[in-house]
Amino acid sequence: MATLLYRLGRFSFRRRGRIVALWLLVLALLGGAAAAFSGPSTDKFTMPGTESQRALDSLAKEFPQASGATGTIVIAAPQGQRLTPAAVAPVVQEAGRVPGVLAAMDPFRTGSVSQDGRHALVQVQFDRAAQEITDAQRTAYERVGSSAQGLRVEHGGEIMGGQVEMGSSEVIGVAVAAVVLVITFGSLVAAGMTLLNALIGVAVGMAGLFALSGVVELTSTAPILALMLGLAVGIDYSLFITSRYRQFLAEGLDAPEAAGRATGTAGSAVVFAGATVVIALAGLSVVGIPFLTVMGLAAAGTVAVAVLVALTLLPAVLSFCGRRILPRKQRDGAAAGPAPEGFGFRWGRIVTRLRVPILLAGILALGAIALPVTDMRLALPDAGTAAEGSPAREAYDLTSEGFGEGFNGRLIAVVSGQDAQATGAAAQQAAALIQGTEGVLAVAPPQLNQQGTTALLTVIPKAGPTDAATEDAVHAIRAKAEGVQGADVALTGATALGIDVSQKLADALPVYLLLVVGLSILLLMLVFRSLLVPIKAALGFLLTIGATFGITVAIFQQGHLAGLVGLDSPGPLVSFLPILLIGILFGLAMDYEVFLVSRMREDFVHGDPPRQATINGMGHNARVVTAAALIMTAVFGGFVFMHDPIIKSIGFALAIGVVIDAFVVRMALVPAVMSLLGRAAWWLPRPLDRALPDLDIEGEKLQRRLTRQERERETVRV
Repeated sequence: MATLLYRLGRFSFRRRGRIVALWLLVLALLGGAAAAFSGPSTDKFTMPGTESQRALDSLAKEFPQASGATGTIVIAAPQGQRLTPAAVAPVVQEAGRVPGVLAAMDPFRTGSVSQDGRHALVQVQFDRAAQEITDAQRTAYERVGSSAQGLRVEHGGEIMGGQVEMGSSEVIGVAVAAVVLVITFGSLVAAGMTLLNALIGVAVGMAGLFALSGVVELTSTAPILALMLGLAVGIDYSLFITSRYRQFLAEGLDAPEAAGRATGTAGSAVVFAGATVVIALAGLSVVGIPFLTVMGLAAAGTVAVAVLVALTLLPAVLSFCGRRILPRKQRDGAAAGPAPEGFGFRWGRIVTRLRVPILLAGILALGAIALPVTDMRLALPDAGTAAEGSPAREAYDLTSEGFGEGFNGRLIAVVSGQDAQATGAAAQQAAALIQGTEGVLAVAPPQLNQQGTTALLTVIPKAGPTDAATEDAVHAIRAKAEGVQGADVALTGATALGIDVSQKLADALPVYLLLVVGLSILLLMLVFRSLLVPIKAALGFLLTIGATFGITVAIFQQGHLAGLVGLDSPGPLVSFLPILLIGILFGLAMDYEVFLVSRMREDFVHGDPPRQATINGMGHNARVVTAAALIMTAVFGGFVFMHDPIIKSIGFALAIGVVIDAFVVRMALVPAVMSLLGRAAWWLPRPLDRALPDLDIEGEKLQRRLTRQERERETVRV
């Protein structure tokens, strides 16, 4: 691999104009395709194989007029006053005139008026699903009641799901990354070139993603995740290769040779790191949840583009920069000579000397931080966790004020029978059984389709949509519904669907974690040709995941220090966060593992004692890994400032996960364990050694080839 990438790096360096022109052309073509063919994103969640999804599919077929999106308009009179039918009627009539609305229910006819008479709910039924509602329809819906005098009117329901917008929060991460790059390189040219290269890669990846959005349905969070990851890994991969290029230049190599060797050595590690991220993200498809599959593949695509850009466009850009890539004092063309030992060497010596106390302290600290994981709850977010002041949150709070939180989490029981008589009887029986279920506040009278073969029962739980009591009520209702005679009863609705999503993801989490850990052991065994190093890396990854989950639960679910991240309402973690976090952090953890441990193995193979090889690995790579981790943290942390709670929690969890993995696990626990293992760290059973292919990640074959060529040239000169 290293030899192939060496040739690619030299080719890109020498053909810089063609390579840059090619990438700009690709960017222009994809940008044009994105502008012409991009489609809207959606918040639709489908769960094939679950009871809630089967009920929704049946509803769309048998009762289509009730299968579209719903809206809820909340009307409130001033404090101490009561609503009247005359005051509410204009709002109902205006809602009925919104394009796409099949019916708007008068709350005085449906009984949707609070006991004190101050609040009322207008149920609005649309003719199509929420993801098919146009912006014009949503705008018209939000304007309903704007002229009502003396009344407060708020708009909620499925139609207000809205789209997650990409704001300017990511600019914060880019700005911090620029500062870190300038400090790391000591050169504005090097920092600017690295950042520009990464931004071009992100632009290409995002343009391609939006170009595909016309034929592939993207969830609203998929582009944000793709942007977040593409930007972070793009900067880091460029940083790794540029750092190695500068090192070779400082050692006296000419620019083309330095570019080739940097691409062959650091580029090999970039390919491995990128491949692990891509495999882990693409592996999300095994869970069997469409929206998660799309998110994983979208992010994997941007990471793959970042790798390609780092291996081809970066050497070409380096060719334009010349020796300006170096600090001013090294641009005179003279070899820099041995660099003074920095903090990395001193830290390596401290860790290897105090390895046992550091190891014990690190493990105990991370274990303590992980304790809140035992209380972790998963759910799809509802309007109660939306940003304060948003229309959906205002409607949620006003509904809770007048009727209780359960009215925000309505359930739908779908009763399907062979004929009208059997269906009607079964609906009455189901209503009685559900009404007597613990956690149920009320059950509305059944609504039947024209054939009378399908009936709908609206069920109001006592607790909110993401409350544990509501989840218990859903399971209890489904258990009781099995006793209904003459018809099938299935429970669905946004709340039930969210519970099914969370349950399926929770069941898949251990399997996916085992898959990722097993993959890490196999891949690292290929890279380092060692048995204990991969096991150590996998155990360190588990510590990272546990501690990251613990901190995230403590803040986003339990509410400790929630104000520091701008969280208005703590609640359960979004159900796909843990499995997504495992996939992403796995790739990043292996990234840092390779860059630190590969140098340790390289020096050990060349004769250094195990302890000195560990110190050398820390000394040579601690600076670049620190810079990479700070950049990752800054990019991910920038998304914490977004209002959307999903993106906020993902950004925070990724940022804190990178901090824990890079600075605690890889920079402290890894060298401590490596110095404890000594020579045993590099042991590999002989049969396994023969069976595993040699990927030459560290460029040993490349180095031998270059050395042989140099000797041949010297022989010819003599």
